[in-house]
Amino acid sequence: MDEARVGPHRRIGDHGIIGDMETAALVAADGTIDYLCWPSLDSPSVFAELLDAERGGAFEIRPALDAARVIQIYVPDTNVLTTRWMATSGSVEIVDLMPHPDARVHPEHRARCLIRRVTVTRGTVAFAARCRPRFDYAREVPQVVAADGGVCFVGRDLTLRLHASVPLICGEGVAEAGFTLGEGESAWFVFGEEALERPDDATVAAEIAATTTAWRGWLSRTSYRGRWREEMMRSALALKLLTSNRHGSIAAAATFSLPEAVGAGRNWEYRATWIRDASFTVYAFMRLGFIDEAEHFRRWAGERVMAADRAHPIRIMYAIDGSEAADEEELPHLAGYADSRPVRIGNGAHAQSQLDIFGELMDSVYLSNKYGAAIDHAGWQHVRGVIDYVIANWDQPDAGIWEMRSAPRHFLHSRLMCWVALDRAIRLAKKRSLPAPLVAWSEARDAIVEDIWSNFRHPEHGYFVQDRGGTELDAALLMMPLVRFVSSTDPVWLKTLDAIGTHLRDDGLVYRYRNADGLEGTEGAFTTCTFWYAECLARAGRLDEAQMILAKGIAYANPLGLFSEELDLRGEPIGNFPQALTHLAFISAAYFTDRRLDPGYRPNWQP
Repeated sequence: MDEARVGPHRRIGDHGIIGDMETAALVAADGTIDYLCWPSLDSPSVFAELLDAERGGAFEIRPALDAARVIQIYVPDTNVLTTRWMATSGSVEIVDLMPHPDARVHPEHRARCLIRRVTVTRGTVAFAARCRPRFDYAREVPQVVAADGGVCFVGRDLTLRLHASVPLICGEGVAEAGFTLGEGESAWFVFGEEALERPDDATVAAEIAATTTAWRGWLSRTSYRGRWREEMMRSALALKLLTSNRHGSIAAAATFSLPEAVGAGRNWEYRATWIRDASFTVYAFMRLGFIDEAEHFRRWAGERVMAADRAHPIRIMYAIDGSEAADEEELPHLAGYADSRPVRIGNGAHAQSQLDIFGELMDSVYLSNKYGAAIDHAGWQHVRGVIDYVIANWDQPDAGIWEMRSAPRHFLHSRLMCWVALDRAIRLAKKRSLPAPLVAWSEARDAIVEDIWSNFRHPEHGYFVQDRGGTELDAALLMMPLVRFVSSTDPVWLKTLDAIGTHLRDDGLVYRYRNADGLEGTEGAFTTCTFWYAECLARAGRLDEAQMILAKGIAYANPLGLFSEELDLRGEPIGNFPQALTHLAFISAAYFTDRRLDPGYRPNWQP
């Protein structure tokens, strides 16, 4: 990343995430909350300084400590974040969290909120706090009025409240506080819904303790005891923050419009539920023993399928609440991260045809039935409608997994996932003795196999290629052995794996593709692909290489173990953050590699 372009902006990777499974906030390494949407993850922003340092709004707490070293850590096995300053003259920590929905200290008085507790652990330290929300994507500066011992930020359609244990001063669009704490002393700030009542010291402490206990209780349900456990659990906790406690849907990332390439216009909305990404997340949750999350998403996805018609049995993405995803809109008043314009909300890709989603959906349905509750009669009828659509359309061009904004093409990955849809439906029908035209389904599945082997090979080298009749590679091909389409040691596949390693990989960085995609600029390496590549190496028995790529991939996480969407040429995180697809790909790769390293490992071809 060009540091001159970033300027005074905080870097994308210099953040932790907190949340309550309805929304999430990013906390920068300097203790500033510079990103929060309210009341839901896909609602308009309240703080968006990460996207515009002047207009976006933020919540700052700054200790007066010269030359302090600042570190961030999570309270172990939780999403409770601690930022710590250490200087010669003193030391300070801030604990940031959003109360867990199961941590109800006083349920009858409970309002959703964000808690910040400041403690001096050594010396005497002065602080300056500044809460400057900007509603509706920074299009509205709220009025600030003192009320009920706190401050209200009043907008046209939203009112939020701030309480603190220190005096607050109202300004124009801002509430501020200046205070000094001695060793062992604390102060707190609670920011949230209009109905938020003023807490006392004991209530704040109890909320922190209860939320810590709730997160640890959830994580204790995991069945995983293998290698890379700490990193796996952090990924699981990040995925849980992106999972709606109310709906069961799973967001692709917490943010919108963070650039895939600085200054190039590749800035997209990720606060939606992609059927693809969420279905992969189901697999990751089940691998770790979190069956309830998988079942909750299966019910949510089933409702989407049952609400659709046979002409369009499911959309590629939905809003968090299951409604239709918003159309793409530009926000010209925002400067963008590191001046990367335009800032976009909504996503025009929601209207694209991406045939691969049917495979990911059916894989999640199959796995949920294998490890969770059996599908009911009505659900199976809708599955049959999905399969009818796949049979009628699998040979059509589409935009592909990477949502190309050029002309539709015949992508191998889309063909592959149509095969998965048919294969999993056939397996499920046989496993549950469900009525289905198995002969017709099998014939269609086999026709896709023949098409892929005949029409998606490099004319000279023989390895698999991105699109029909083409010569370019695509990291999405790494899914071929992962979904059991081809043996992980098939000679043609091994040629493909080596070609990807040669042409799409830069050490531990793996790029999605190298060919033109109809967009300005050149994107970074896609972090998900690094872990797909590692898992393919492990499945091929190349365990030393797999472990090395895993180690390099883990090293590209930020200090808190969070992965961004992409990495620039310097390995700096770029794109939306944290990204679910990368965390779940890491879980899958680490899980399989751990199994493969077990001396008692035996291959199993059942997905």
